[in-house]
Amino acid sequence: MSSYIRFAVLASILCAFAVFVVSRGSLVQADEYQELEQQINEIKRDLQLSQDATTPLESEVKNLDSRIAAARAGIVRAKQEVSDLETDISDREVELALQYEIFLERVRSQYKKSRALNPLLIYLAGKDAASVTKDLAYQSSVKARDDKLIQGLETVISSLEADTITLEKKQTQLAALEAQLDEQAAFFRGEILKAKDYQKELSGKIADLSAKQQAILSSRSGSFTASIGDSELADDFNASIKGFRESAPSGYFGVFSFGAYTHRKGMSQYGARGRAQNGQNYKQILQAYYGKEPVEKDTGGNIRVSGQGELNFEEQYLWGIAEMPSTWHAEALKAQAVAARTYAYRYKVEGKEICTTEACQVFSKSKSNNPPEAWKQAVADTRGQVLEDVVTFYASTHGAFTTTAGWDTTDRSGGGNFVDKSFEKLGGSPWLYKAWYTEGYSSSSDKCGRGNPWLSPEELADIINAARYRDDRVTPVTTSCWGGNPYSHEELRQKANGPSRVTGVSVIQGNGTTNEVVFQTDIGEIRLSGSEFKTAFNVRAPGRLSIPQKGFAFFNIERK
Repeated sequence: MSSYIRFAVLASILCAFAVFVVSRGSLVQADEYQELEQQINEIKRDLQLSQDATTPLESEVKNLDSRIAAARAGIVRAKQEVSDLETDISDREVELALQYEIFLERVRSQYKKSRALNPLLIYLAGKDAASVTKDLAYQSSVKARDDKLIQGLETVISSLEADTITLEKKQTQLAALEAQLDEQAAFFRGEILKAKDYQKELSGKIADLSAKQQAILSSRSGSFTASIGDSELADDFNASIKGFRESAPSGYFGVFSFGAYTHRKGMSQYGARGRAQNGQNYKQILQAYYGKEPVEKDTGGNIRVSGQGELNFEEQYLWGIAEMPSTWHAEALKAQAVAARTYAYRYKVEGKEICTTEACQVFSKSKSNNPPEAWKQAVADTRGQVLEDVVTFYASTHGAFTTTAGWDTTDRSGGGNFVDKSFEKLGGSPWLYKAWYTEGYSSSSDKCGRGNPWLSPEELADIINAARYRDDRVTPVTTSCWGGNPYSHEELRQKANGPSRVTGVSVIQGNGTTNEVVFQTDIGEIRLSGSEFKTAFNVRAPGRLSIPQKGFAFFNIERK
């Protein structure tokens, strides 16, 4: 097959392929996410096929350019030969003209001599026989030379005629060859341009389809795919996304929770800190989390405190609330003082005893006896202020979303990289986006012998199998801290008829929840709801790995 035909075939395939992709664009309007995902995967395969078709096309173009360059070099050489031949013919024509002039002169001279050397005239002139013989011999010699000259001229003329015909033929051939090369070059350049245009159109169509898919996902219960920045955690580098990306082995996975041990109701303490550092006052912070501003109440008198008896509500009990570091921004401390006062105020009014642990509010008698000046001032500055008709729940870190106020971000949305837009990130929360593998909050608490929370492809596949099959032996394989008689990875895989390794994962997020996890495995694609995966993870994950949230699942899975 000639290069011209091969190129045309490749170009035709590429063009038809691009038209095929463009014609399918409307299919992405399908309402089901699974169908959308299938369409995206098909488009990605189409893009790869398009790129594969373009590669030999571009290689063919490079070969063609090389051949055209060689052909043009040959044309240049041929033109030089023609030019040399033209010069040679011109020189020979000049020489022929000179020889022809000489020939004419000799003909004229010979004619004159022939009249003078007529034998009859010689005889009548009275010359003797010897003289006559001599003159006739001379005349014969001259004639022979003239005949030879004439023959030479005939040869030169014949040669010039043949070379002239050759020259004209070469000129015609070269002109035709140049025209053919120009035509082919123009065709190939045109085909390349069309191929590039189709490639550009194909890429644009894929981008449009991806954008439409994202828009459809976003419109369905606020779904989106999380995009997380390098939010390095303060308390444990290996549990941070930065630590995972820098230190985890290639192909490993990390399960990262949005938020810590939280109910996600009411105020985020780190969020309040971030808001205060971003210029909000305590009333704006309370409005953001509880939808209300404080009102004045009579908060004088005592409150019953577990293990402490009755304490003065403002000057003893509130001074001892140990829920927020006193070094934090004053406006955050004021918001905490109002939230703590409101939470305890109903106990005071109803005459109930309030506990001193996280089940109520953490109270420290030593802090009450010697309150930090900043906290004491926050209590004094907000004295008597409470929020009406609301239970002022609060927690350290909600994961950038609250069930009472929605997204806790600078633009009040969860789109894009919501972690870096969150007020908890501005407040420096070490638990906003973290892979948990310790027994408690403290990074120094028990880790069941693990140095990091990363999972191998086989370990993550084991979690999937725990979601597919469940009995009382589906427990962590790390018996050193959990005991029991768990299935091995292979035993559980056989029970679940599941995968042995995971090669890829994508996580579909909703409004403060993880909707679905899509795994690529050695037996194909497997889908689990967020709650299914969280349950299986907390039952089967090795060591003390966990998703610590209560009552909901809001996490992400990263792959190195």
